[in-house]
Amino acid sequence: MTDAPHIPVLLDEVIAAIGPRPGMTIVDATFGAGGYSAALLDAGARVFAFDRDPDAIREGAAMVAHYNGLLSLHPHRFSAMRHELARLGVAQVDAVVMDIGVSSMQLDQGDRGFAFMHDGPLDMRMSQDGESAADFLNTADEEAIANVLYRYGEERQSRRVARAIVAARPLVTTGELARVVRRALGHKPHDKKDPATRTFQAVRIHVNDELGELEAGLAAAEALLGEGGVLAVVSFHSLEDRIVKQFLRAASGAGRAVSRHLPGDIPGPPPTFACLSKGIRPTEGEIARNPRARSSTLRHAIRTGAATRSLAA
Repeated sequence: MTDAPHIPVLLDEVIAAIGPRPGMTIVDATFGAGGYSAALLDAGARVFAFDRDPDAIREGAAMVAHYNGLLSLHPHRFSAMRHELARLGVAQVDAVVMDIGVSSMQLDQGDRGFAFMHDGPLDMRMSQDGESAADFLNTADEEAIANVLYRYGEERQSRRVARAIVAARPLVTTGELARVVRRALGHKPHDKKDPATRTFQAVRIHVNDELGELEAGLAAAEALLGEGGVLAVVSFHSLEDRIVKQFLRAASGAGRAVSRHLPGDIPGPPPTFACLSKGIRPTEGEIARNPRARSSTLRHAIRTGAATRSLAA
């Protein structure tokens, strides 16, 4: 219904995994421009959508009116989905869909400071409050910056980049940061990938605690889903996908090592998820239509009737 500047990735595959229909209650944990929500609502489902970005909540108001009570928007981190829905008297849902990471709208708005394609303030905050990228890079010591770049950006020359950042402070804009990183790493115009990409990813993940939020959100979804409910998660880089994969393996019991040399081995808790999918990647056709889909991976699984692990312990 909208001319949204964001194309939902792996939409057909997500919808096929969830199978939305009238009477279902579904959480869209990352509302964004509402692409997933619209498809779920058009199938007749009731959708509770979460987004910590106030711009997404404000711009989604027209959708709330259009769907006449089937859609509600919640300006919270998705890790709060269980507590927020409990406050509303909703104890269980039939599906949770999560599209992890930064949205196209955030990347394309230079004044949000998420990308170096548009020079703007060095911000990167999804919720538009708290510590900004500039706050972190202009106050943290060299070791702390290097650790963030290595852990979240997998930047092999993290110490060199961190040293250059500290020497160039204060940094105010995304363009300044990109130029510092390129000089430090010897950027060549013909390089396929801009060397600043890894630094921007790392700082964004750190500022928004994206991986911690993902872990908390997966646990919240496990507690909120009813038996037979579907968890569908779209991720965009290896750090996210690894967390999702490890979570589902542990929740299904597949990741538990049992030694045949230990008689009387104590079994772990009953699995809370089953029917784990393999990583589903976009087709060449989708990548041609939406190049940002290239790195995406969908994993989904079905909730069993076992008690939530944290509650069963």
